[in-house]
Amino acid sequence: MDPVEQECPTCGGQLKPLGEDVSEQPDIIDAAFKVIRTIRRKKACGRCDCIVQPPAPSRPIERGVAAPGLLARIRVAKYADHQPLYRQSAIYARQGVELDRSSMARWVGACGALVAPLVDALCRYVLAGGKVHADDTPVSVLAPGNGHTKAARLWAHVRDDRNSGSVDPRAVWFACTPARQGLHPQSHLAGLRGVLQADP
Repeated sequence: MDPVEQECPTCGGQLKPLGEDVSEQPDIIDAAFKVIRTIRRKKACGRCDCIVQPPAPSRPIERGVAAPGLLARIRVAKYADHQPLYRQSAIYARQGVELDRSSMARWVGACGALVAPLVDALCRYVLAGGKVHADDTPVSVLAPGNGHTKAARLWAHVRDDRNSGSVDPRAVWFACTPARQGLHPQSHLAGLRGVLQADP
């Protein structure tokens, strides 16, 4: 407490704690773009002309410039927050960072390849449960070159048997197909040995 405030402004007596009032004000602090610079110094042997340099740090995308945090932000904004890449490009431009849509599209595709083993593992886990709940829903996807969207199907395969007393973790595996033909769920569920629950 400020020493001036420890004396009563009216009589000069000692002030004693009485309580406090707390006020809160919501605010937002944007994530800041940063450039991570790695300097790898080279050294040469004066006797044999051998040049030595530490190896470059690994990157999520080989020879890519985007750091993991930026890649995660782009994918979360695209898939969780439903922000198309052209909108993200405009948002980043307002922050003084030029990220063109084509570069971000390449990064999103490369990240999809990176997580493919996790998706495969999730699929195996869902189908190994012995009982799978499956359903599909129509989704609109971009049709490049046509200027509009087209209908596709998003399939959800769920492992959740808590109602039967199972303590196994529940999980959902998604798959997207261009149509609702039966060959798609047949290929998705080829590894299932058990019960399939679906709407008629």
